[in-house]
Amino acid sequence: MAIITIRELLEAGVHFGHEAKRWNPKMRRFIFEERNGIHIIDLQQTLEQVENAYQAVRDTVASGKSVLFVGTKRQAKELIQDAALKAGMFYVTERWLGGFLTNNRTIRKSVGRLREIEGIIADGTIDKLPKKEISSIRREKAKLDHNLSGIKDMTDLPGAIFIVDIKKERIAVAEAKRLGIAIVALVDTNTDPEEIDYPIASNDDAIRAIKLLADKISQACSEGTKLRTVPEGEVKKPRGRRTAQAAAAKPKAPPPEEVKSAAGTEVQAAPGEALAGGEEAPIPESGEPEDVRDLPL
Repeated sequence: MAIITIRELLEAGVHFGHEAKRWNPKMRRFIFEERNGIHIIDLQQTLEQVENAYQAVRDTVASGKSVLFVGTKRQAKELIQDAALKAGMFYVTERWLGGFLTNNRTIRKSVGRLREIEGIIADGTIDKLPKKEISSIRREKAKLDHNLSGIKDMTDLPGAIFIVDIKKERIAVAEAKRLGIAIVALVDTNTDPEEIDYPIASNDDAIRAIKLLADKISQACSEGTKLRTVPEGEVKKPRGRRTAQAAAAKPKAPPPEEVKSAAGTEVQAAPGEALAGGEEAPIPESGEPEDVRDLPL
């Protein structure tokens, strides 16, 4: 089944680029034509790029890593947050703070402070403080929560980052490139696609286009998460009745005639064999062997 279709891309307006006079010549290979002063994106290439990005994101999540969704432009904020939460991933929808990735230790300290404030509010400790201090703490919490709510549970660097509008998020692109984090991004006709590992030629301003592609990346994350639950090569152990091989491997109990009793008495020797004292057991006169239990001790 196809991940996405040309029809879906057309209906979402993915093919509309920027004005021809605002284009970046490096996007030439992704442009189908110019119409009424607007560049039209080649959706056949976009289709292949979506499939490549989908597989890359799915494999990244399946390997145990996370994906960070980034979109701080007004029309992308809510869409990016919903897509990230749906997949259980992290997001940045407010201003990208310098050092989000490269100075992660400082960011973790801020997250720690946010958790500390949440703790004193939850256990009621804040109510014992002066009103002026309470007001100051609540303002601090609101500011931290505004910037860090989407990443406060992110303990490690992400394996990939999904970006809407790489011109606006140029700091995020630079930090990800510096750390070797894979970048999946929507590239419009006014951007430089050479900086992106998995570019998706697309309109990065239309709400429907952003929603469609963000949902596909979210779907890839969800699929990768499912692949985590059953590691490759793992075989589930059979339950209930044991297999024939397991039963055959169990050692059989020796016959009772060959085992000592619990009281320590030894099994009697057959007629003609040596007893424990060195004497031989008598052979019956009839020539018929008697039951070993009837032989004299």
